[in-house]
This record gives sequence, structure tokens and C-alpha cells, in this order.
Amino acid sequence: MNTPVAIPLWLLVLVVLFAAVTFASHFLFPSVRWFFRRRAERVVARVNKRLQKPIEPFKLARRYDTIQRLVYDPQVIQAINDYAKAEGVREDVAFEKAREYAREIVPSFSATAYFSFGMRAAKWLSRFLYRLRVGQFDRAAYDAIDPDATVIFVMNHRSNMDYVLVTYLVSRASALSYAVGEWARVWPLSAMIKMLGGYFIRRKSRRQDVSGGLYRKVLARYVQMSTQAGVTQAFFPEGGLSLDGTMARPRLGILSYIIDEFDPEGRDVVFVPVALNYDRVLEDRFLIKAHETGERRFRPPLFTVIFGAAGYLVARLTRQMTTFGTASVSFGPPLSLREFSTEHEGATVALADELMDRIARVVPVVPVPLVARALLAGAATTQTIAAQIAADIAALPATTRRPQRDAADLAADGLAILHRRELISGETEFRIEEGQRPVLAYYAGSIAHHFEDAATQKK
Repeated sequence: MNTPVAIPLWLLVLVVLFAAVTFASHFLFPSVRWFFRRRAERVVARVNKRLQKPIEPFKLARRYDTIQRLVYDPQVIQAINDYAKAEGVREDVAFEKAREYAREIVPSFSATAYFSFGMRAAKWLSRFLYRLRVGQFDRAAYDAIDPDATVIFVMNHRSNMDYVLVTYLVSRASALSYAVGEWARVWPLSAMIKMLGGYFIRRKSRRQDVSGGLYRKVLARYVQMSTQAGVTQAFFPEGGLSLDGTMARPRLGILSYIIDEFDPEGRDVVFVPVALNYDRVLEDRFLIKAHETGERRFRPPLFTVIFGAAGYLVARLTRQMTTFGTASVSFGPPLSLREFSTEHEGATVALADELMDRIARVVPVVPVPLVARALLAGAATTQTIAAQIAADIAALPATTRRPQRDAADLAADGLAILHRRELISGETEFRIEEGQRPVLAYYAGSIAHHFEDAATQKK
């Protein structure tokens, strides 16, 4: 029993390694997981006390469990069988493809990351880059929403900062689950977005082969499950960033998924229109270039982004500038899907048009778009620009909130920003710099629909 046994060193190292792995997997890892799970549960309990709409159990479920529930859903199983027959592959191969799609879509929400890191980062970044203003907001209408309803924020898409601003502004109400485009599927951004509750969608899945049908079914069932479970969500009906500043026609994908499985006798779905506008869209030149070339798959060069961020930090530290200007967010009147569906049964297009109309009516009017509009109309001095702004404000539709500043102040603010960006030149008489007219048109386009509506109403 006590006789020594001689073994090679490599074998001893292997035995010790296997013993360590076994100890960790059976004793250490479960304890660590239990510790972090308990901590997460305490965070959720504490956060739910101050949230207007508590975090739903569906969102807190383990990611693995949600993936399993999704791929074994009867509708997904039927789509798997259809895909296997159409592609001539085994059903287990088709099943693994569906599981791959589910892993891609399902987020790994972390309440600790969302409320400990995400909210602080969103607040700091919003206030560091912009003077944040909340425009139109009817608190009574928002408070009147059925607490049991699924709330879905629908927004115009001006910038990738939209995610940050709205996440920060509604942080006291609930935790948002975003539909995020393919632009963010890069490490480590993708991991962070999933921890904050975002789920990725492929914008061009309809242009793919038969596998596109399988992907859309997996995505549809995830959206429907989360909606039926009451998860607070947010998405952009336009489907992508505005390339010319104006609002685009809505895409019907996610809306159709929600309507297809909506039960008027069950949980209601309430859409909250959200409109955003900026004095400076960080990606404006890239978006304008994409509009001119017709190529949407743009990616800002890494060094351009780094130098731009460094230049802004230097300008802030040397007090050459404070922020990029105003970023304003307005909230339109909520729309109950239960009430809407009684008049428009299964009408996805009618719902999309109504939501886009409600968003358009509350798009904020901020200084740079007003000044850009005046300059493009031919105004060239401070006085004529202020006069044009005053006339535009007076012509705004009654449903649009007017700026709480006088025209001269708005003109001075917008001119200072355009001067700093070298889009215009001159001291007493201003002119648009060569090649910068598309940039001004981009900003003027964000509020053009207000005046088109006003002209139509007058007729």
C-alpha cells in the first residue's frame, strides 16, 4: 500500500490538471455561479422597486433556456422541416442551423451590467456630447398606459447615439430590449449590446435563399415570445439610419411579427412614438456619402473615428467648445394595438403609417436645422436668418412643440456650430462653403416635413 510508484513527470502533470478541472467543475464553478446569481437577483429586486415597469421574468431567464425554448417551438420546428426538405439536408443539420440563428438573436441580458454600467455610461456620454433636451412629453398619457401591457418604443433613426439617449431617458421606467442592426455585430461591442438586452437582426434576410425563411421564423418567434411576455422593447421602423436627413418609409418586418400573433383578448401592446433630432449627427458625413454613392454598407475608418474623438477631447479640455450642440427627444401620443386593431384588422401597413405619422409630428426643432434651412433659402445675415427662423417657427403645425427660445438666440447658436465646423464663413454676411451644401441640406431635411404639412393644411 505504501510502495512508491514512479511515473513520468508529464503524466503527473496530466493527473493534477484533470483533478483540478474536476474540482473546479464540481465544486468551484457551481459556487461561483451561485454567488453571481444571488447577486444578480438582489440587483433585480432593488432595481424593480424604483422602476415604473419591473423587469420581466422572460428577460431574466438564462440565455440557454431561452434558446432551447425558441428552437423547440412548434412553428420553428415546422420551419426546420420545411428548410430540410427544400435544401435536401438532414433534419438535424437544419436544426443546428436554427440553433445558430437563435444564438445569434437571443441576448444575454445582465441586470448588473445594464443598471450598474450601462445607465451610467449612457448618462455620462449623453451629457458629455450634447445639451440634452426633452421636448414634447405627455406624462399623463404615459402614466395611463395599462401596467400589464407590453410597451414598445418606436423611433426615427438619426444616429447610433439614438440607442444611448433613449436608454438613458427611459432608465427610470424600464429596461429596454433593442432590435440592433448588423453594424454592431463586432466584438466586443456585440457582447456588450447583448448584455444590455439588445438582439441582432439581419436586415437583408429576405434577399437570401430558403435559409432566409428559417431565419425569419426564428426571429419572428423570438419577437412574439418577448412581446407576449411583456418585455419592453424599442426598434426603428425605418430599418436603418436616415441617409439624407428625412424620414424614410417604414419597413414592416417586426411590426408584422407582432401583429401576426397579437391576441386582442390577451395582453395589450402599446406603441410609444419617439422622435429625435440633433444639432450634430456624429456620422453625418458618412451617411451623406452613402446617400450619394448609393452604398449603405459603410464603415467609418478606425483612424478617422480615433482622431475625431481625440480632437473633440482636446477641444473640450482647452475649452474651445463645450458640446456638439442640442440633442432633443420628444414623445408622441401612445397607440394601443388592441384599440387600433378593432378598426384596422390585420392592417400592418396602416399601423406603420400611423406610427410614422405620430413620430413625424413630434420631431424636435433644434437650432442647426433651422439655420441650415434659412441659409439654403437665401438668408445671409444674422437678421435675415433670425427673421426666417421666426417665420418658420410661426408656421409650425399645432402638433409640433415650438422651441422655448427666441429666434435670435436660435440663430446665434446654430451659426456658431456651423462656423466651428467650417461649413459656413463670414462675420456679418454668411456664405456656404464650397461642397458643404449637402451637409446643410441633410440637417434641413430633418424638419422639412413640418413645413410641408403646414403648407398642405393651409391649402
